[in-house]
Amino acid sequence: MGSEGSRARPVVSSEHLAAGGSPALSEIEYGMIVAGHAFSRWMSRGMAAAGVPGMQPTEVMILHTVRHRGRPKRFADICLVLGMEDMHVVTYAVRKLEKAGLVQVGRQGKEKLVSATKKGVEACARYAELREQLLVSGTASAGYAEKSLSEIAAVLRALSGYYDQAARAAAALA
Repeated sequence: MGSEGSRARPVVSSEHLAAGGSPALSEIEYGMIVAGHAFSRWMSRGMAAAGVPGMQPTEVMILHTVRHRGRPKRFADICLVLGMEDMHVVTYAVRKLEKAGLVQVGRQGKEKLVSATKKGVEACARYAELREQLLVSGTASAGYAEKSLSEIAAVLRALSGYYDQAARAAAALA
């Protein structure tokens, strides 16, 4: 085990993909899969603990995006910021948030704008408090430095660009 050439087998979900030119990329993909599901669970359960049960992760993301900087957002901007292609998914989520009294939809000229209501802002604040208590304290005590987390985030954003480019190329081949 201590020999220089030995390396633990990569932790992947698809060995046939790891057998290619970049096993490490397969490790990242598996990490994104499990992290994505864990993050989705956290968003729904965190918002439920904040007093707003029954929200799907997409709704939580949209609520926080709309709340960002306290300014109304256009539907197209919500899609762009969250990297979502399907406007109907955003429209459906906004309708659910509006029905729950967390956002309101208004118009500025021809454009529909979404803004957080007082109830939505309060829900985001309770979620943020829980996030500090349950998540931030844990990552800090585990020794994850802010600089390291920022570097990981930068890598993930860069990888998202490569995956988007590959998706466009694959669509052209289909």
